[in-house]
Amino acid sequence: MILSCGEALIDMLPRISTTGEACFAPYAGGAVFNTAIALGRLGAPSAFFSGVSTDMLGEILAETLAASKVDTRFLARSGRPTTVAFVKLVDGQATYAFYDEGTAGRMLSLDQLPALPVDVAALFFGGISLVNDPAAATYEALQARECGARVTMIDPNIRPGFIEGKEAGYRARIGRMIARADLVKLSDEDLHWLEGAGDPVALARAILTRGPRAVFLTEGAKGARAVTATQDRFVTATPVTVADTVGAGDTFNAGVLAALHQAGALTKAGVAALSDDVLDAALRLGTRAAAVTVSRPGANPPWAQEL
Repeated sequence: MILSCGEALIDMLPRISTTGEACFAPYAGGAVFNTAIALGRLGAPSAFFSGVSTDMLGEILAETLAASKVDTRFLARSGRPTTVAFVKLVDGQATYAFYDEGTAGRMLSLDQLPALPVDVAALFFGGISLVNDPAAATYEALQARECGARVTMIDPNIRPGFIEGKEAGYRARIGRMIARADLVKLSDEDLHWLEGAGDPVALARAILTRGPRAVFLTEGAKGARAVTATQDRFVTATPVTVADTVGAGDTFNAGVLAALHQAGALTKAGVAALSDDVLDAALRLGTRAAAVTVSRPGANPPWAQEL
């Protein structure tokens, strides 16, 4: 089982009402939530851990997870409100305004950490859940507790506007979590935000010296690559008409994890010896699944039969 650990929220996406007025419509979302959904739809054994409200919006989140075959037993439910993000789209690119003070997700605490059964083989972390305490510290503590025995993957999915005034602490946390992780996924923009200018493969290899076994880099419409100490595998993106990019990277992550699961590679030994064929399969599934997501509005990852 793959346990995705991080934010779940309601995205308020821009729409046009039946009377022609601009409005917002609520959609279940959040970067890590989207990865859990995509994993379930791709047929991988998927579970989700987050602070989720018992309010009306929290019920939408729980129901959406269940409808996509995601195990919800690890949800930390509380009466606190649900995080809401208003989304603005410009040429298909999303920017966000977050409202999460005092929410169920942000206030997730150490005493809500679950005991994990042996069938949880891998944990995935990332997104805005790694910015604000106490939730950020709680997720980091979970990774630190489990990284010795289980595979962990992180995608920081950096939102510079969301970390203003908190950059030093955020960089330190991301650095610690990357060092503990077996697998790291970064967009080319995230890579340069973290590591500065330079050749992407060289920068990825520098990250590998800190502990990870593989770095997956997404390069937008060009494609994606997987870099290990000795390998540099690349696949081109699947051509598609883009509706918007919401959930693209999250779906890519799910494709990578689902492919590694299918290959029996989600073990400590497996990620230490990833073959070219396994890396290529992970990149292909990640890019193909992400192409479907960007071809339709909102974060709506594909089901396996759509591929």
